[in-house]
Amino acid sequence: MTVAPASSVSLAAAAGGGSLLFRQLFDADTGTFTYLLADVASGEGLLIDSVFERHQRDLSLIQELGIRLVACLDTHAHADHVTGSWLMHEATGCAIGLAAAARAENVTTPLQHGDRVTFGSRHLQVRSTPGHTDGCITFVLDDQSMAFTGDALLVRGCGRCDFQQGNAHTLWASITEQIFTLPDSCLLYPGHDYTGRTVTSVAEEKAFNARLGGAATERDFVGHMQNMKLPHPHKIAEALPGNMRSGKPREAVPTAPGWAPLQRSYAGLPELPPSWVAEHRDQVTILDVRSSEEFDGPDGRVAGSLLIPLPELEARAAAIPADRPVVVVCHSGSRSALATQQLLKAGRARVANLRGGLSRWSDEGYPLDGAVTAGTAS
Repeated sequence: MTVAPASSVSLAAAAGGGSLLFRQLFDADTGTFTYLLADVASGEGLLIDSVFERHQRDLSLIQELGIRLVACLDTHAHADHVTGSWLMHEATGCAIGLAAAARAENVTTPLQHGDRVTFGSRHLQVRSTPGHTDGCITFVLDDQSMAFTGDALLVRGCGRCDFQQGNAHTLWASITEQIFTLPDSCLLYPGHDYTGRTVTSVAEEKAFNARLGGAATERDFVGHMQNMKLPHPHKIAEALPGNMRSGKPREAVPTAPGWAPLQRSYAGLPELPPSWVAEHRDQVTILDVRSSEEFDGPDGRVAGSLLIPLPELEARAAAIPADRPVVVVCHSGSRSALATQQLLKAGRARVANLRGGLSRWSDEGYPLDGAVTAGTAS
């Protein structure tokens, strides 16, 4: 399923005019990085190391940018969070990619060393980098300018080797033979960090990684890794079984019937498109938060809408009918976004912003009472 972008922004503009769009996302609860890449020319993209609880955030960004997701990939079967791959597969039809060695269920694209995952004219090369787990892989961009190392190599550290098929000798070989053989300038993006470090490079880790950089030998590395005495990840009992199902819940997730097909923007705001609001105008209160001058001005208004200017909203909130959902509108959707947030914080559960505001409403051909067009203006 491909969802049209919520605005007219082009992927090229979002990518700053480059040929590749790249976004690094973060889950503070588990210190996990998620990465989105897209080939600008084709609009095809990949998501790496998604987090189950951040599915809606990631999907909203993909939808807003109009990206056709080819695959949701994981660098390994994580022990500290559940992947969002299955949810993303259900939402977009994308492939689920994980190392074949992980032997997880619901994987549609089992990956081997040397495979390529293609998106548009670009691709990621799969390099097997076991040692943290048997199924760890590193994804290397086609021009070797960046690589996604998962937990095999972190910023000034590396993944632990004391459980889940871990082996320090194997990890040493993986890092030195598969990651440190990339160009020194290659940027390395880790699966996790807990102190705000977001990226490193091959040259930096060769020189400064305390476990295996500088003059460290395999003997030094193994001695370090075998004496770390770390506690197990606190989510391991939930995460490992979940990831062996590619994030598919054991039972269908019950969804309470909503009052409307709400979509969350990347900013986290519940929104509705003009088409749905136009079809259900008699079932909702349309709250206009512009000034009275704008409401009665040439831009017009939605028939039957309630006017409460934004500066007066807090004081007059009781005037909004409580027996109906509320769709908040303004010219562009900016002021109404703030009003929507205020109403949600005040405890109103059934409220949403009109995506794109009255400007988009008019552009899509829906009528506005009192609107003055160029042909009718005096």
